[in-house]
Amino acid sequence: MSASPAFTLVLSGGGLKGLAHIGVLQALEEEGLVPGGVVGSSMGSLIAAAWAAGRTVEELRTRALGLKRRDVFRVAHSDMAFKRMQAPAVYRREPLDELIQDLVGERTFDDLIHTLIVNTVDINSGMQVLWGLPGLRYAAVADTVFASCALPGIFPPREIAGRYYVDGAVADNLPVKAATACGPGPVVAVDCGAAQALRSEVERGGFAATYIRGLEIVMQTMLERTIRLWREPPLLLVHPRVEDYSMFTFDRPTELMAEGYRAMRQALPELRRLIAAPEPGIFPKIPVRLHVDRHRCVGCGFCALRAPGIFRMDGSGKAEVIAPNQWWSPLDGVYVRNCPTWAISARPVSGEWVGTPRPPVA
Repeated sequence: MSASPAFTLVLSGGGLKGLAHIGVLQALEEEGLVPGGVVGSSMGSLIAAAWAAGRTVEELRTRALGLKRRDVFRVAHSDMAFKRMQAPAVYRREPLDELIQDLVGERTFDDLIHTLIVNTVDINSGMQVLWGLPGLRYAAVADTVFASCALPGIFPPREIAGRYYVDGAVADNLPVKAATACGPGPVVAVDCGAAQALRSEVERGGFAATYIRGLEIVMQTMLERTIRLWREPPLLLVHPRVEDYSMFTFDRPTELMAEGYRAMRQALPELRRLIAAPEPGIFPKIPVRLHVDRHRCVGCGFCALRAPGIFRMDGSGKAEVIAPNQWWSPLDGVYVRNCPTWAISARPVSGEWVGTPRPPVA
């Protein structure tokens, strides 16, 4: 099957939840849709690099089904015992190195079948470095993937040409802007971060649970800020429903891949529409109607601060909706999720839409 440069695929981090990306690739392959390039961050970089190196979806599925915790995580006992707080990381690098070598080998970026960009961060400067861009193709692909998976404190940084790199997710878990370097056409961004989901009793889960939850929140906040004003090319966000899975879940690969497959299949009609007739913005968009429960509203005013064109404070100090009919992309509605008393609700509108019309194609 020949690749078509009609769209670029971006695969996020998310730990083992990123196995959903394999299902995404399967859904695209079945429809004969091959991205002109792929951008990966963290686990997304591993899946992206393996695919770009020529691994088939079936090979990736087989490897995922056989993946065990020891294939990735082995505690660095010696470092933890002797170096204590000076230990470079909790886990040893060797298992992850072996996994990456098995999937990617010794390839350079010029050896790959498909265009690949790997998202990393220089741990000393804080600079985001996108391997695979012109001038950044000299590193071994396997080294860049390890760096992209090296969550600080979990795995040690990876040295490349005298500088040290870590997981690109600490700067940008869904690096959609990098996709524009792969060519024209829509960007399909698959987000397995799932930070919007409501959690309970995180505080009881110990260090790992609070650390990972904090990282999820940071990644989601950065994503919203990064692409809030996105216009072109069209951006199609795909959200596999993986919020109920831990980032370190090893016993649910079948369910994770199936959910990635389902989410991408659902998004295919919109992708085909955007390929045929691109329009600016973030998709899919659905019509919703907003409502404020005045009995729950405490008048904090946060919604009016975040969305002054949609909410205002009335004479009694309560929030009211001044533009109830909205077209929402998957990133809209931050003010709903951030209402401290859950006083704001949004309901999809079915049937004929009589509110604010869908923005016209520019």
